[in-house]
Amino acid sequence: MAAKNGREECGNAACPGGWRGWWKDHRRPMLEGRWGCSPGCLETMARAALRREAGGEQPAEPEGEHRHRMPLGLILLGQGWITPEQLQRAMERQRRVGRGPIGAWLTEECGLEPSCVTRGLGLQWGCPVLSAGEFDPQAMALAAPQVLVERLGMVPLRVAGGRLLYLGFAGRPDWAAALAMERISGLKVESGLLEEMEWTAARQRLRACEFVDAGLEPVERIELLPGRIAAALVRMQPRASRLVRVHEFHWLRMWLDSRAMGASGLPQSKEDVADRVYVVGREA
Repeated sequence: MAAKNGREECGNAACPGGWRGWWKDHRRPMLEGRWGCSPGCLETMARAALRREAGGEQPAEPEGEHRHRMPLGLILLGQGWITPEQLQRAMERQRRVGRGPIGAWLTEECGLEPSCVTRGLGLQWGCPVLSAGEFDPQAMALAAPQVLVERLGMVPLRVAGGRLLYLGFAGRPDWAAALAMERISGLKVESGLLEEMEWTAARQRLRACEFVDAGLEPVERIELLPGRIAAALVRMQPRASRLVRVHEFHWLRMWLDSRAMGASGLPQSKEDVADRVYVVGREA
């Protein structure tokens, strides 16, 4: 960040006051590495960050949204895990009932092991099958707000080597959620699938833990969101903050102490950070 006479300059290029600001501590409040000298400047900076997020793509799949995927039944058949007769029987049952994924019908009708369904889905989506064996729910509950964990169906599992965050899903990965976690944490994210029972058990363990306090905050119009973000920054006075968009949500994470941004990329305590999750144009 540019500095003048040893003092931090305001991150708003059009700031009328330069580096003279309301707050004596020019290390807070910070938005994405830049100091805001007043509520008005913070709102301008938030508006620019929202424009960036609005222009960013929400990835559907690593190789593109329209990549062809082989049907799960054919993948399982090709691996020799089911017979053509079993696939036909499951497909007929699926048609009669009119709902349910083919993997569930293969398990129910043909006795296919759920682990085979998960492995097949991993091949279909080009991602690994993960395990919750080293899952630390209390540490992972601090990785993201509970409302996003629930709405996006993700389970932060563990950090390996201080650099790689494993993120588990059931059925299919959410690449946009993974990208948001990368940008917030600064860690590389490996997305993969959990067997459904393991995924459900992990989510139940997460729900029993303490998350960073954050509900879903509805905002009537996008034009009002920069002011809401600026107000949160003024109130919390963070040493650092990051804003990401994931699907219809805007997630603002604020680090209240610079020491909270440790090597792991995740906070050590819920008091280290504050989260805000906004959704525009609908009720929470």
